[in-house]
Amino acid sequence: MLSFEEALARLLAAVQPLGRHEELSTFEALGRVLAAEVISGLDVPPADNTAMDGYALRAADAHLLLPVSQRIPAGVVGAPLLPGTAARIFTGAQIPAGADAVVMQELCELEGEAVRVKAQVKTGQHIRRRGEDVRNGSTVLAAGHKLDAAALGMAASVGAATLTVAKALRVALFSTGDELVMPGEPLKPGAIYNSNRYTLRGLLQSLGCEVVDLGIVPDRLDATRAALRDAAAQADLIITSGGVSVGEEDHLRAAVQAEGQLELWQIALKPGKPLAYGRVRDTHFIGLPGNPVSSFVTFLMLVRPVILRLLGATAVEPHRYTLRADFSWPKPDKRREFLRARLNAAGGLELFPNQGSGVLTSAVWGDGLVTNPPGRAIAAGDTVEFIPFSELLA
Repeated sequence: MLSFEEALARLLAAVQPLGRHEELSTFEALGRVLAAEVISGLDVPPADNTAMDGYALRAADAHLLLPVSQRIPAGVVGAPLLPGTAARIFTGAQIPAGADAVVMQELCELEGEAVRVKAQVKTGQHIRRRGEDVRNGSTVLAAGHKLDAAALGMAASVGAATLTVAKALRVALFSTGDELVMPGEPLKPGAIYNSNRYTLRGLLQSLGCEVVDLGIVPDRLDATRAALRDAAAQADLIITSGGVSVGEEDHLRAAVQAEGQLELWQIALKPGKPLAYGRVRDTHFIGLPGNPVSSFVTFLMLVRPVILRLLGATAVEPHRYTLRADFSWPKPDKRREFLRARLNAAGGLELFPNQGSGVLTSAVWGDGLVTNPPGRAIAAGDTVEFIPFSELLA
């Protein structure tokens, strides 16, 4: 079996960005991968402005009783400030010519139509300078950036009404297994509800993929081959769950070899050993295990990076954090383990008590995954690597 690291490296080496782009309204680009850098055509802020409500004045005049000569709300350009006067000014308003400081209103006292400053004043205080955030001509977002809400706000702040993004990936999804039924259908003896269809569809949609849902495929070689051909004709990537193990009713391996080629099969990973990669004609194929947690974890750790690479993203792997284990794990596996854990009030990590590959409750309960190297026992107080779901589900 390949190690997790070897498998991920081979998967990423096997795929290249598809290079298909489109223009989208910045309003509609959340979660998409930027295909062209965003360059600012202006300074941000475009002029010196006040960071708070107060009075704009000359610092040298702060000891005087200053007549209030004008009122400047945000969006209004005031007149040049006369020496020996102050301007009532509001957060975000442009600093009038001649003023070199702002005093917050709480440190000022009105006396009729004049204002007295009750604090020392330094030149430049509470003034946000032109271009202190962004300079005209600078790159504010690089190509390959996965667009979150902050990035959309950044693009909007420099006036980008549209963005060039990677076209959505078309992913064909199907499950195999005669035991599977859909929620809402009667649950016959020996049957289980198809949770993977919902989990994987949701994960794909969170990555902005266009999902071609091909449903549940019977446990027959001919049906599996037909489903693969159908999927390959419609999609850039095929994702399946179930049927990749070594049982007599697991037909995906033979079906992929008959319709294309299988390049990777079985990984030293727990949960998730039976994972397959190959091609069906010109379409990438990844077969995930059928157990719900195995399917969930292998998607997050191996399929997500592949999808991001196909979309041209520059950052395809999650950040990892070193945290204290408030648990013991005395009997590690020979494979790399991904343990469902959550943060506790003391800043450490605790494990879900049942780490079985069919216990989907652990994924809902947890905040992320402890990634444990092969054969490493963990004692309470040790430091471990932790990958939050917030890194993996965005």
